[in-house]
Amino acid sequence: MTLKLSVIGCGYLGATHAACMSSLGFEVVGIDTDPHKVELLSRGELPFYEPGLDTLLAAEMKTGRLSFTTDFAAVADADVHFICVGTPQSKDGLAADLTYVKSSVAAIAPFLKDGSLVVGKSTVPVGTAQGLRDQLAETAPQADLAWNPEFLREGFAVEDTLTPNRLVVGVANDRAEEILKEVYEPVIALGTPWIRADLPTAELVKVAANSFLATKISFINAMAEVCEAAGGDVTVLAKAIGYDPRIGSRFLQAGIGFGGGCLPKDIRAFMARAQELGADQALEFLREIDNINLRARQRVIDVVRADLSEDLTQYKIAVLGATFKPDSDDVRDSPALDIAAQLQAAGAQVVVHDPKGIEPARKRFPNLDYAEKVVDAVKGADAILHLTEWKEYRELDPSVIGQLVKQKFLIDGRNMLDRNLWRNAGWRVHALGRTD
Repeated sequence: MTLKLSVIGCGYLGATHAACMSSLGFEVVGIDTDPHKVELLSRGELPFYEPGLDTLLAAEMKTGRLSFTTDFAAVADADVHFICVGTPQSKDGLAADLTYVKSSVAAIAPFLKDGSLVVGKSTVPVGTAQGLRDQLAETAPQADLAWNPEFLREGFAVEDTLTPNRLVVGVANDRAEEILKEVYEPVIALGTPWIRADLPTAELVKVAANSFLATKISFINAMAEVCEAAGGDVTVLAKAIGYDPRIGSRFLQAGIGFGGGCLPKDIRAFMARAQELGADQALEFLREIDNINLRARQRVIDVVRADLSEDLTQYKIAVLGATFKPDSDDVRDSPALDIAAQLQAAGAQVVVHDPKGIEPARKRFPNLDYAEKVVDAVKGADAILHLTEWKEYRELDPSVIGQLVKQKFLIDGRNMLDRNLWRNAGWRVHALGRTD
């Protein structure tokens, strides 16, 4: 018998998981409390931008295997239920807000059939899974719970779901593992490493991975600060240490730091949970990682003021990029938007351009000015800040842009532009961590 699946929460993670599981041949129902989101998905349309997922979703909706609804009773026929809701940072502290996770499990409990398996994919503090399993033992003893953390990269979500670099499952018994092996059989057949863990370890894998990546990013940004002070070049430094196989070259791109809906809130929630467990000293280094990351944003503002003026009220600044990374429309905790907002608060006229993120950015920062075209953003600008490494920004002609601006001053916050090309066109270029 082919398993039937449900996906609770149809945001970025849930919609991706639902479409991908359908593409593997499963009958999948997605549940979300937002009627507008459900309506869009039911039409085969995405409420967010993710390369390739729109095509996959539209194709799967035509098969009849995939459906979306706001009715939790629709999970009654499903065998496996994936919890894919958000765990945002609490409004009153660093800890993760588990409201959506707990309410999702409570909402499906009355409809769970005998032998069904609830599988958490959301990023949660260690200990959450066991607590939810205990909760199910009282409200739905006929069901079991496992944890299967996600490792999606925005811009590569479909690839990371269908061809992941590993599958981690936290289970309390062999039966739960067998069910998950049946779900992921086509993925396992590709040679994907399968890692069985207990529930706490599975929860820790995700936050440990994100903490390591955050550490690597903040490390190279700390080196960028030292390079600027010492007259060095952080890009050459990164290249040199990246050849060391113990270190590797990935995530050694110095710039304005990390953002998005995962790394910042995950490392903060990890610190909060460690404190609750009495292990806060073990993660004290993450506090400085967070500080370095925020300081990278401030350094851009300092460079603007050093070049233009402490008083920015008479200056126009064009910000290229609003999303926290390219190939996404995600502006959550975006360093680029944070810098834009701080410059505006300092009195500058700030105009933001982004290929995909303008509408999400406008919802988050409605007081900023936005331009649909790069040429409109840069017209009359005293400085251009390159803050998200979209391909189209790398393809800009500095000679053409130079005819539109008031001053030829560029800050490359991502170290991705050809400095010589811009300098040969008469631009003053400041790249973070590079002094030549």
